[in-house]
Amino acid sequence: MKKDIEFHAVEGVSVAIAQEVNELGQEEWNVFFINNNDLYLDNVMVASKGYGEHEGQEVKTSVLRHMFEQVGPKSSVQIEPIDPALFGITNEYWVSYYIGQTIYDKKFLFVPGSVVEENLIDISILNKRGVLHS
Repeated sequence: MKKDIEFHAVEGVSVAIAQEVNELGQEEWNVFFINNNDLYLDNVMVASKGYGEHEGQEVKTSVLRHMFEQVGPKSSVQIEPIDPALFGITNEYWVSYYIGQTIYDKKFLFVPGSVVEENLIDISILNKRGVLHS
C-alpha cells in the first residue's frame, strides 16, 4: 500500500540575498539557500520569480527552477545571481525538499525595498553580508 506524502512546516532553513565582490573587484549579488539543520535535505527544489510595479507598469520576471539533489547539514548552496534592479519588486523563492518520505514547503518573499544597506547583516555560514529570510 502506497503511503500518502505528508507536508510539514519548514524549520531550520533560510534564503539569503548576499553581497559579494567578484574576482574583477565588482560588486555582485547572489541568492543562497541555507540549511541550518543537522541533517541532509534531499531533492531541494527552488522556484524563483519576481513581480510588482515599476514606473506604473506591471513587471514580471520569468519563473526559474533550480534543483539540488542534496544539501548537507549546516551548509549552503547558491541558487542564482540577482540583478539589483530587481530589488524594487517582490522576489519570491518557493522552496520544497524532502527529509525521508516527508516533504517540506515554504515561500520566502523579499518585498520591494527590503534589500538595502540598513538591512544587511553578517551571515556567518556564508561569510558575507546580506538580507536573511527565515
